[in-house]
Amino acid sequence: MTEPIYLIGYMGAGKSTVGKLLADLLGWHFVDLDEAFHEVNGISVADFITRYGIEAFRKREKDCVETLSDLPIQNVVYATGGGYPCWEDNMECLNELGTTVYLRWSNEHLARRVELSGTEQRPLLRGKSGKELEEFIRWQMSGREEFYSQAHYIIDAPLDGKLHPDNDAHLAEYIKNLLEQKK
Repeated sequence: MTEPIYLIGYMGAGKSTVGKLLADLLGWHFVDLDEAFHEVNGISVADFITRYGIEAFRKREKDCVETLSDLPIQNVVYATGGGYPCWEDNMECLNELGTTVYLRWSNEHLARRVELSGTEQRPLLRGKSGKELEEFIRWQMSGREEFYSQAHYIIDAPLDGKLHPDNDAHLAEYIKNLLEQKK
């Protein structure tokens, strides 16, 4: 398998952490699309959204993904932005470009993970915590689930139902084994 792997899911699902670990396990390259956006545009995602708005960001984000997909690199694991698959035909495009894997967590787990990592660099979540954060995530997920669920693979996390420090490592190993079985 050499087609790219796109990890999708909500903010805090572990796309970047799992993606790095998965790429290491496979001996592949890893690209965080938020970091690539920053490199290409010279401005962080958070600052771009604050300055120009979410619609302008989504257009520029799509351009960035299209540019990367045209590069002649193989064996890449990408961590997408949480909202990327939900804009225009992006999910359909990701499914055509490679293998998509949805890291699905409960809203409660997502809220806990996001709180632990902090909300300051996440413009849509800034200033939210506790039940307010969980309710916001629930509301956003009600619109995003239909897109995320179009992924080739849906991984319900955590794999054992409990939060612990090595969840992301277990997810990476699980995805590697799953994809190798499907060769």
